[in-house]
Amino acid sequence: MTLKQTGDAGPPADREHPDGGGHRWMMVACCIPMLAIFGVLIATGVAGAGAFTFVVVCIALMGMMMLAMPGGRRH
Repeated sequence: MTLKQTGDAGPPADREHPDGGGHRWMMVACCIPMLAIFGVLIATGVAGAGAFTFVVVCIALMGMMMLAMPGGRRH
């Protein structure tokens, strides 16, 4: 069986993800529960600077993962 080589690299980039950024909003939604819990802990006086550092690092790592994904920088 032989493969036909047409030079076509695949679907155009605009048709690759038809949802238009839905993945970005899903990643933001993953951070919302952590931010809500952090807000409650700050309001009750349980959390301090260490919790804030954890939240900032977690969000930064989420952003780095989004940038490291293949398929362009539309994340």
